[in-house]
Amino acid sequence: MYKVCGDECTAADILAGIDAAVGDGCDVLSISLAAGGPAVPFYKTSLVIGTFGAVEKGVFVSIGAGNSGPNASTLFNDAPWMLTVAASTVDRSIGAQVRLGNGLSFDGESVYQPDISAAVFYPLVYAGASSAPDARFCGNGSLDGFDFKGKIVFCDHGNGVGRIEKGSEVKRAGGVGMIMANEFPDGYSTLADAHVLPASHVSYAAGVAIKKYINSTANPVAQIVFQGTVLGTSPAPAIISFSSRGPSLHNPGILKPDITGPGVSVLAAWPFQVGPSAAAADLGATFNFVSGTSMSTPHLSGVAALIKSKHPNWSPAAIRSAIVTTADPIDRSGNPILNEQHLPADFFAMGAGHVNPDRAVDPGLVYDIDPAEYVGFLCSIYASQDVSVIARRAVDCSAVTVIPDHALNYPSISVSFPPAWNSTAGPVVVVRRTARNVGEAPAVYYPSVDLPAGVVHVAPSSLRFTEVNQEQSFTVSVWRGKSGTAKVVQGALRWVSDKHTVRSPISITFE
Repeated sequence: MYKVCGDECTAADILAGIDAAVGDGCDVLSISLAAGGPAVPFYKTSLVIGTFGAVEKGVFVSIGAGNSGPNASTLFNDAPWMLTVAASTVDRSIGAQVRLGNGLSFDGESVYQPDISAAVFYPLVYAGASSAPDARFCGNGSLDGFDFKGKIVFCDHGNGVGRIEKGSEVKRAGGVGMIMANEFPDGYSTLADAHVLPASHVSYAAGVAIKKYINSTANPVAQIVFQGTVLGTSPAPAIISFSSRGPSLHNPGILKPDITGPGVSVLAAWPFQVGPSAAAADLGATFNFVSGTSMSTPHLSGVAALIKSKHPNWSPAAIRSAIVTTADPIDRSGNPILNEQHLPADFFAMGAGHVNPDRAVDPGLVYDIDPAEYVGFLCSIYASQDVSVIARRAVDCSAVTVIPDHALNYPSISVSFPPAWNSTAGPVVVVRRTARNVGEAPAVYYPSVDLPAGVVHVAPSSLRFTEVNQEQSFTVSVWRGKSGTAKVVQGALRWVSDKHTVRSPISITFE
């Protein structure tokens, strides 16, 4: 483990940490950091520069997509040599059910599970009833001048006020409990926090219903019933609202994020400050329930290490390919993975889907990339001096074979069409991929395309392998004119043999 952050994370410390890990001979880098920003050029981002050198040395990089969702193109860490990891829920919650005086109940979450009577109802009041600015968000000092003593206070989520901070304000104002409801963008995404008073985080839909109840009666009452660990919750996995979304602003021809993994209410080690400046109060619990792509990232790092242990000679690109092409686009109930609005998640939210470690160690085929090809990709978007900053050596792009983003041998396919493209000109984009057989031999794979008819054509009609590590190439031709009025069309190409299904997500954007 390498510590690169104190009060802040400096570029020098990040680069030094990555270089130290590479020098120490590590095989997998797990990076739970987001540096730069969705629109910051690669050559100005320390994580991009440091991980480029790591991948050149054969080190696999698993890194978080960021916690700036759910809006589009909020993605961090989207360089094609990284495995960019989104965050999703698990089928477990830490229940804190809200029960209203009218008999309705709504499931919520809270790590703090006090032992209180389930028979007692308390007066329920909406913080927004106060005349103070932004009181509905329960920010620091916003509840002054209004009677909240002995009541459960309903607060709206967001507005830059931390979830636990809201509870602290309610407690300071004399409240006995808090119901915190999402605003619309966060939908059904709720989190379990170590609140300072009895509390429940509920969905936007639940919040609307609770507000309606408050406004419908002169004396609204409620109680919060704590249920402990609840297993088998559904839908799961589901994409959490904060998980940053694609498409990438740097390379729209690379589908990002790559994958999703467990990143919500993860029971994790919780470090405290050490050294001369550490206060006694810092020496608290050594574990906590934590949510973020910083939590999903180490799950994927572990899967990468598992693959590396079974296939020690595989490159970082081959390991990423194994993870991406074996991912599950469906949840535990067999339905499409949903997003925070309980609508089917697209690839810009979940990548290829949820990681499946069992299948990832035996993917059948892999799509490999020589690190030198990343230089060709960089030369397609930057000048030589900028590429030299990333590579940390002199690069002359005029002497390099330039590789557009969609032409990298990536395990997914992403194509963007400009508005003025002539849709009658035939296959407007032809994407070439090369697959290496790492499964049984001989083997024959046949293509199956999950897209509207006529959008893509795959050639040849089969891939035949007579030996292990043999490579075969194929093309995917994409037509603009067959999409109807859709702005984005997404589906998948599956290469299917007797023993393996190798699935590549396909995303086509019509600008």
